[in-house]
Amino acid sequence: MDELKIKNPDRLSHAYLISAPDIQAAIARAMVLAAAAVCSGEGEKPCNRCRACRKVAENIHPDVITLARLEDDKGRLKREISVDQIRQLSADACIMPNEAPRKVYIIREAETMNLPAQNAALKLLEEPPLGALFLLCTTNASQLLPTVRSRCVELNLTGAQAAPDQALAGLAAAYLKAVASGDRARLFRWCAENEGMDGRTVADFVACVTERLGDMLCARQSSQGLSHRELHRLCALMDRCGAYLRVNVGPKHIFGLLAVDSIAGSGNRGYGID
Repeated sequence: MDELKIKNPDRLSHAYLISAPDIQAAIARAMVLAAAAVCSGEGEKPCNRCRACRKVAENIHPDVITLARLEDDKGRLKREISVDQIRQLSADACIMPNEAPRKVYIIREAETMNLPAQNAALKLLEEPPLGALFLLCTTNASQLLPTVRSRCVELNLTGAQAAPDQALAGLAAAYLKAVASGDRARLFRWCAENEGMDGRTVADFVACVTERLGDMLCARQSSQGLSHRELHRLCALMDRCGAYLRVNVGPKHIFGLLAVDSIAGSGNRGYGID
């Protein structure tokens, strides 16, 4: 096991998002946190000697549960973690632990949760059952909803975030600056200047904005004066843009949506954005 030691497991957060280049590295760190959470030894935890720690190491502890993609009828892993799996996890989390003071749920490849599953996970992370610990393991945290990320303590085992494409980062920053200004004319001009992007670049731009919003919600970047409510609303707008792009809505329509609905109070209900 990892050399990580925790002095007071009672002060662990209810949820961690563990990112690593290799999913096995993320899971290894999750196992250490799980062992610390259920450890019955004295002093710093995990002690790696007590019965609970040994059970975690052998993957037989009844209160440390792993959730992963299921297999289809041909024995192949499915592409996604489904909403039904998250609902079953939620129901199980409300049941008292068998042996330990808490239950620990390790979600492998958390980025493979489909959108309904992520929304169900968000509700669970917003109102976690008492004593439950959730460990989301991923190799690509940017594929998770910013709202899901914002409910977790993020542990990046690479030691640094991968630098985004500078052009996309500049576009995302310029868009958010225009939104934060509250100047609709400025936002309209910016959208008109950039609506000629190709579909792939627009999708990357939306992903880059989504990542920045997540960083703002987690206070890793300045919110530029945008409130949490406004940040969550923009996250929902980015989710809608992503959904439109997946059904081949063109860039001009996407930038039209951004021009109309990015600033609160200027929404066009025809786009379905609240």
